[in-house]
Amino acid sequence: MRPTIETITSRSNPLITRIRRLERDRAYRRETGLYLCDGRKLYAEAVRWNASVDTVLFTPGQQPETLSPGVRYVQVPEGVMEAVSPAKTPQGLLFLCRTPEPVPPKTLDGNRYLVLDGLQDPGNVGTIWRTADAFGADGLLLTHHCADPWHWKTVRATMGAAFRLPVWEVEAEELAPLLEASGLPLYGTALREDTVDIRSFKEGRAAVVIGSEGQGVSPSVLSLCRQTLKIPMEPKCESLNAAAAAAVVLWELYRR
Repeated sequence: MRPTIETITSRSNPLITRIRRLERDRAYRRETGLYLCDGRKLYAEAVRWNASVDTVLFTPGQQPETLSPGVRYVQVPEGVMEAVSPAKTPQGLLFLCRTPEPVPPKTLDGNRYLVLDGLQDPGNVGTIWRTADAFGADGLLLTHHCADPWHWKTVRATMGAAFRLPVWEVEAEELAPLLEASGLPLYGTALREDTVDIRSFKEGRAAVVIGSEGQGVSPSVLSLCRQTLKIPMEPKCESLNAAAAAAVVLWELYRR
């Protein structure tokens, strides 16, 4: 049965109010199990990778070409879209997806994982997520209150990787048992007495932790690391930002 298309013209409609709250309220996103995405390109990626789309909002002339059963489709005037879209220049389409399970499986079967430790910028988390997908990582683990992976800015920065590569949130004390059960040693991007050049890294299966933008790897997570890795760079430079460091680490793991 072909889905029907609703029309909403009021900015105070319950759906519009709900979308606004999903944009700004992390706890509400968890409560409802929904997150907000914006833009036609991201929508095309969601459809391509079978994301669990719940609702699609669009302006006249921006209706999706294919209407899927079980999805709510709503047409709104441009003024309503401008009021509800998180983007400064709305693209005429936004949508809600159902949030995947945030808890990791009991064991991780893949070879390469990235642990993000306290990263606060949604754009950085999204960019790292996209890079991890490009370089064949098997998943991301977020700990120490990272930026919400289901914030619209995070999802936008993934450029579709959010619909392909799993991300899970773990408490710091849950990290060690999970990695141990999975047979995954943890390595840190930090300086310590045992630090080695990342170019000499030869571990087959591993998880590597990237620390926060301002504080680096937290002491509690660093204490779990089998060894620490450094990225070679010019002596005049002290460090890279989190997204750049993650890109180098992921490339080194990928090229092996």
